[in-house]
Parts: sequence; C-alpha cells; structure tokens
Amino acid sequence: MEQSEFERRFKYHPPQNEEQKQKYETLRFKFKNMAEAVLAHCPDSRERSLAFTKIEEAMMWANASIARNE
Repeated sequence: MEQSEFERRFKYHPPQNEEQKQKYETLRFKFKNMAEAVLAHCPDSRERSLAFTKIEEAMMWANASIARNE
C-alpha cells in the first residue's frame, strides 16, 4: 500500500460542505429505518444482533465512501 493510500484510510475526514452533511444525514436516517425494521420483526437473538452489527458496518462504509472519495 502506498503511503498516500495509508494516510487517506486513517485520517479524519470532516464533512467538506452542506451537501456531504446532507448525504450523511440521509444515510443515517435510512439505516436507522432498517434497524428499526429488524427490531420490530426479528426475535431477540444472536442473528438479530449480527443484523444490527452489519447495518452499522454498512453505514460506516457508506459514510467512508463519501468522506474518502469526494
């Protein structure tokens, strides 16, 4: 991995403008809706916990794609 790629992956990427902030808010809203659906329809279980973890992970990667590439 090149040094520039290493630095890009491990630095803080603050929102650059209002458009980015809105994208983050939209994603958070939609991922929260998904998590609420899982909470409402899935029994308390290891599988439900894993679903929450994967939703959180997907939200993190979606936000990272904006932060790192815009």
